[in-house]
Amino acid sequence: MSAATPWTAAAQSSAPRAVLSRALAIPLIAALVAALPATVATQPGPGPHDAAYWLQLATCAYSGTRLAAMVLTPRRRLIQGAFWLFCYIAMGIAPLAQTVLDSTPTPVVGPRADTVLASALVLAGMVAFDVGALLARHRPPLRSRMSDRHRPAATVHPRRLYALCVLALAGSGLLVAKLGGPGVFFSNRQEISETIGGASGAASAEAASQAGSAFLRGFGTVPALLALLFLTRWLVVSRAARRTPLVPVLWLAMLGLNAVVNNPVSNPRYWFLTVLFSLLFTAFPRSPVMYRAALATGVAVALVVFPFADRFRYEEGTDRPRQSTGSVLEPLTMKDYDQTGMLANTVTFVDSGEGHSYGRQLAGTALFFVPRSVWTGKPHDPGTRVGTWMGMPYPNLSSPLWAELWLDFGPLGMTLGFAAVGYGAARTDRRYVRRTAEESATGPGSVAAVAVPLVAGYSFILLRGSLLQGMGRVAIAVLCVGFVTTFRQGRPSR
Repeated sequence: MSAATPWTAAAQSSAPRAVLSRALAIPLIAALVAALPATVATQPGPGPHDAAYWLQLATCAYSGTRLAAMVLTPRRRLIQGAFWLFCYIAMGIAPLAQTVLDSTPTPVVGPRADTVLASALVLAGMVAFDVGALLARHRPPLRSRMSDRHRPAATVHPRRLYALCVLALAGSGLLVAKLGGPGVFFSNRQEISETIGGASGAASAEAASQAGSAFLRGFGTVPALLALLFLTRWLVVSRAARRTPLVPVLWLAMLGLNAVVNNPVSNPRYWFLTVLFSLLFTAFPRSPVMYRAALATGVAVALVVFPFADRFRYEEGTDRPRQSTGSVLEPLTMKDYDQTGMLANTVTFVDSGEGHSYGRQLAGTALFFVPRSVWTGKPHDPGTRVGTWMGMPYPNLSSPLWAELWLDFGPLGMTLGFAAVGYGAARTDRRYVRRTAEESATGPGSVAAVAVPLVAGYSFILLRGSLLQGMGRVAIAVLCVGFVTTFRQGRPSR
């Protein structure tokens, strides 16, 4: 009887979570896989029920199944969960609604066959991502496991974190001063963009202005966000930090600073989603309830909040014209969800004679910091390239990761690229769970406890594209994280 007691206790401790999973599984899977796609597919509309339509239905079913699995799993897979959330909404439900209504946010200039191919490429990329994640489940060789076990974990250096707070105050203060005060950040995105463009040199070349604007905004927003995240994690893991007046005071200062420079009114919605996801998962890294709630409510936020938040982007009377369909699905035809259409346009762009870049576009993204005066043939942003080729008045369009990999490497390279992304995402998620479980309460905590939630949130921007537009903030974040990181396992700092 006594020998069975530990097993009984273990079963009782795991029973509530198992019951919760069983209670959620059937309605959640039914809603994501069947109910929502069927509701969208059966809405009245003039769209054709051709191969693209059925491929998009298959994409909704596949991504909905994988998203439900991410929500119901007892393990917290942050990056993989963010990937499937994006795929389900932006590459599944939204393109299906656009097909039903025969209304796209961005015109699709090629033949219908290119849209069919684009829908097939989206599904192929998802399957490749899953294959890569499956390969990552295999444990590494014994020697690699032993070396990883003895490798010191990356932790946050307290004094460098204080210095990062000073840097955040300086960067955000510079941005606020350039824009003329905090009040501008609570107006609209159009005024912010015009003011930053003027501060960066609007009379110069467009590329130089965009680069200056990106660095100015990145330096004013990224250090402030990272300082808030690191301080939040420190307060969560360390009782001594909560008793030290300096740490809570700095946290309040960083919170107020982020309320100005990273608020949802004047920032892109995908960036605010990054702020929200990273802050939530940093504060609750081991809470399965919070993880499930974030993914489940993310669907509602993307379908309801995002489209109606479009009113903050432009001044009254200057917003871009939209074709009104009078359907309840009309919010899904907004510009936020033009990814499948832009993939189809990229396919047409390549077939028109431009051809594949064979790594040249990716090299331009990796070497984004090289000025065009030095690299005269440096490739432009792919969304802008395709938009200019289409003759769009606003050529600054999205370029999803599917389009970036297709433009560079074709179908085989795109498939292998998504397999590599899936492998890296699964490995990073596993390491995140391990590092947060081993986290010490003697200092600000593990770097992974902040870096991985930030990557998960920012993956929405990288998946939407283009990669080149997101590299400025990525570079600043890497520098800030590297600055506060230490591998020394000495005595805890006061």
